[in-house]
Amino acid sequence: MKPSLPAYDRSKLTPGIVHIGLGNFHRAHMAVYLDDLFAKGLGHDWAILGAGVREGDARMREALKAQDCLSTVIELDPQGKSARRIGSMIDFLPVDPDNASLIAAMSRPEIRIVSLTVTEGGYFIDPATGRFDPKAPEIAHDGANPGKPVTAFGAIVAALKARKIVGTPPFTVMSCDNLPGNGHVTKAAVVGTARLSDPALASWIEDNVAFPNGMVDRITPATGPREREMAASFGLTDPVPVTCEPFRQWVLEDTFPQGRPPLQEVGVTLTPHVHAFEMMKIRILNGGHATIAYPGGLMDIEYVHEAMAHPLILGFLNKVETEEIIPYVPPVPDTNIADYYRLIVQRFSNPEVADTERRLCLDGSNRQPKFIIPSVRDALAAGGRIDGLALVSALWCRYCFGVTDSGRHIPPNDPNWDYLQAQSKAAKDAPVVWLQMKPIYGDLNKDVRFVAAFTKALNALWDKGTAAVLKDYIG
Repeated sequence: MKPSLPAYDRSKLTPGIVHIGLGNFHRAHMAVYLDDLFAKGLGHDWAILGAGVREGDARMREALKAQDCLSTVIELDPQGKSARRIGSMIDFLPVDPDNASLIAAMSRPEIRIVSLTVTEGGYFIDPATGRFDPKAPEIAHDGANPGKPVTAFGAIVAALKARKIVGTPPFTVMSCDNLPGNGHVTKAAVVGTARLSDPALASWIEDNVAFPNGMVDRITPATGPREREMAASFGLTDPVPVTCEPFRQWVLEDTFPQGRPPLQEVGVTLTPHVHAFEMMKIRILNGGHATIAYPGGLMDIEYVHEAMAHPLILGFLNKVETEEIIPYVPPVPDTNIADYYRLIVQRFSNPEVADTERRLCLDGSNRQPKFIIPSVRDALAAGGRIDGLALVSALWCRYCFGVTDSGRHIPPNDPNWDYLQAQSKAAKDAPVVWLQMKPIYGDLNKDVRFVAAFTKALNALWDKGTAAVLKDYIG
């Protein structure tokens, strides 16, 4: 079967958006929504100019420019795969060391939105405070060299300054990353970067630039030989195809002073209640991923759908979610949370996605404090159960030791792997050492209930192994 091609004349598209970060998620999410919109004959003045600020972005630009900026997106429906060529991006800007091309494009009056997918870890957040870190080396560079920035935020500041000087209204800055309050986080990064070199400009940005919050969702595995072979099965030679599950969701605040595409026409939820959707997704989906990641990793299970087929891991997930996570998720407009969780189980169990347990285990030091610890705090405050959540943390600690239950070596899987491994080794004899990582656990090392539950879980994992501990927890 041949892939479907864009159902519109791409030569008639004009740019309205610069998007920074052309990874798999963006091309399977925002780019697809816009492709659907253009196919309806709507919003043709909102095409994307792709951009990047990292070395890897230059390689992506080379690959995509060679195929006229078309992206192959393969939906992995268990009932049958389908492929489409996404045409909503019409150019990919040169990736310059000083970001001159990017700044020039963002300064153009027709650009009314600048969007970003730079990963959860790309916002220069100090783990100790949870706030923007103006002392991060790259940000400090941009503060000292505002005309030659190396970060996306420095480039955005330079373009906003250029627009302000000539009287062009500012663009909206829209994060598409999986962060709580991603609009607030992005505003802190842009304003904080500006303040280092031009406090007056920083105040102007604070008062005049919109940073809508948004919740994004679609499981999008990394691209490798399997995905390239899949593209070839559709008759395509594409070095950077994207595979993804059929499900996608985008919830967005409608805060766009210079206008926006009519995204509501293609299923985007526009609402002032983004936070409610966001909490549901982060606690249930991302927290669920963290829950199944480390037991699967320790039990030598390669794929997520295989973990979901294991009765102990599925039983663990069900009990943690229904007893320790979902009870503290506030109501969400027009959403049945029990139905939402059942959908999550179906999505995790999709064998076609072939998402890996190792990917879910990646970067726990960044993900645990966002996806697991808030549920722990809510459960403790309510006097509820926390044994399962404490076990999730203990499994992460045990995983960072670097050896599975069977004795297999676990290669480094976190930016802070060496530190985490040292902490895990120390915690084998003194579990509370793990909880003394303040950027992750804050003051939870002083909570008697949590310390006792974590200590019991970690000791049991070393004494009995993962499978036996899960069996005991499930009861």
